[in-house]
Amino acid sequence: MNVLLNVCGWLAFAVPAALLLSGCEIMNPRPPVDIQEPTAAKPVAVVAPAVNNGSIFQRGQYRPLFEDHRARLIGDTLTVQIIEKVSASQKSTSSIDKSGGLSGSVTALPGIKPNSFGIGRASVGGSSSNTFANKGGTENTNDFSGTITVTVTEVLTNGHLVISGEKQIGVNHNVDVLRFSGQIDPRAIQPGNSVASAQIANVRIEHRGRGAQAEANGIGWLSRFFLNVLPI
Repeated sequence: MNVLLNVCGWLAFAVPAALLLSGCEIMNPRPPVDIQEPTAAKPVAVVAPAVNNGSIFQRGQYRPLFEDHRARLIGDTLTVQIIEKVSASQKSTSSIDKSGGLSGSVTALPGIKPNSFGIGRASVGGSSSNTFANKGGTENTNDFSGTITVTVTEVLTNGHLVISGEKQIGVNHNVDVLRFSGQIDPRAIQPGNSVASAQIANVRIEHRGRGAQAEANGIGWLSRFFLNVLPI
């Protein structure tokens, strides 16, 4: 009986705690990055054609003899030099200044003594002014550099290569994860089987951390709750 009560008590505590943790994850989701999946691929097995022509050239496994090795088949690796630097700024200024005035006076009226229209006695005047000024500006700068070796996961019909790769580095209780994917023209591959990220289309880069260090950079669940609920 005591064991049953202890199990029930543990469940009564564990279930609300699990629901609370899941709610915290929903309130503070990580923005996703659409990395090309999978991030690795094995070379496709090519069956040699049964042709006894004595030729060195074989279309399915052709690699030039007199050039540096370059990625061109599924499963080949390629080194990407990540050099991304993007900056943007915008400024706007506007101002409005408008003023106006009105004045009038009466000098004489029939049946009224002239001295009744002395200075300030029968005069009217008005003025108006409107001033508006506005300034705004925004600036954004991103600088990312690094190196990662990726794998050819697909060869398109036009010969372009779909590449994807992942790198994980774990130190103590922290894990640093770098993921990369994109599409490349084989003609952009430089000697040494490397290419700059600026020559890759549809680039997707994700650099995140897992562990205590990454958790310290997030907002606490209670602060996140009030940040989402408060109307101001």
